[in-house]
Amino acid sequence: MQIQLTPDQRMIRDSVRDFAQREILPHRMTWDEEQHFPREVFKAMGELGLMGMLVPETYGGAGLSYYEYKMAIEEIAKVCGSVGLSMAAHNSLCTGHILQFGNEAQKQKWLPKLATGEWIGAWGLTEANTGSDAMRMRCVAVQDGEDWVLNGTKNWITHGISGDVAVVLARTGEPLDSRGITAFVVERGTPGFQGGKKENKLGMRSSETAELIFENCRIPKENVLGEVGEGFIQAMKILDGGRISIASLALGIAKGAMETATQYAKEREQFGQPIAQFQAIGFKLADMATSIEAADLLTLQACALKVAGKPVTKESAMAKYEASEVCVRVATEGVQILGGYGYTKDFPAEKYYRDSKLCTIGEGTSEIQKLVISRELLKS
Repeated sequence: MQIQLTPDQRMIRDSVRDFAQREILPHRMTWDEEQHFPREVFKAMGELGLMGMLVPETYGGAGLSYYEYKMAIEEIAKVCGSVGLSMAAHNSLCTGHILQFGNEAQKQKWLPKLATGEWIGAWGLTEANTGSDAMRMRCVAVQDGEDWVLNGTKNWITHGISGDVAVVLARTGEPLDSRGITAFVVERGTPGFQGGKKENKLGMRSSETAELIFENCRIPKENVLGEVGEGFIQAMKILDGGRISIASLALGIAKGAMETATQYAKEREQFGQPIAQFQAIGFKLADMATSIEAADLLTLQACALKVAGKPVTKESAMAKYEASEVCVRVATEGVQILGGYGYTKDFPAEKYYRDSKLCTIGEGTSEIQKLVISRELLKS
């Protein structure tokens, strides 16, 4: 397992950290208040190589590993969870799906624009009636000659309005058939495809979340990813990597909340001394730091397996489950340490608190992660 950073990795970390401080920090609360999706920042992130971190250089990407990817998401999320979430969804879901299951022509067509940030990607699995129960989806694609005609709606989709291209999972067979779902690539501007309602959220407010609506949307057969009927199986593999993304996102938010609380505790004085000197506060910080470290190691273990090309379902679910729950606990304690100031928007503690909860919900709830882990354990 890799813990010590190489010189190149330190350089990447420092450049991402500098970018976040310079381009994101001054605007994060304005974006949050206005629910503004900062498209211009993602273009700049693309120029830095952050929008195609796992994409080979031959397709315009950075050609890096999950170690660097984890580290970059953390550095962005330390400053703004919303930007970190959008970066993660773009890289591991839409771009990652095309990278892993697209043919050479599809990769050549879509990856360069996604990897450079020229295009923003979306990934459509969830529906209003089918969150974790994806095999009951109602979004249907029917073959008509050389095309497929897609009808239905997807909900809770990151970049549902602003995304330039979406990988969409649609039912092409019978409900509950794991081989009855197919993955399609749909470009913005395709007749019958539009964004719908934008969600007004508790946290992650500058990461756009909206519906995808398909009404007799005609898609050429060349836009099918892999084989017809493979979509559900593909999606489960994509989510293995996506859980590492969310674990990294959760770690970044937790570390940001920890840094804010620690700095405040060292500066805030009560009864003649910094509150960090009181055992009640010092023990909180100790628990927060220990939990973050443990979740970090679980995430590094998942990265190591992913880099080695080994099965990672159990380990990525463990990392996502633990990191996301730790994130919520740490963010909550961060608000508590700041007291009344933690409840105001003058300090970032309340934003970390609001953003943290999504980590226990997105890309599989904590309950689903425990289901995945237990099933993997019972296989052996």
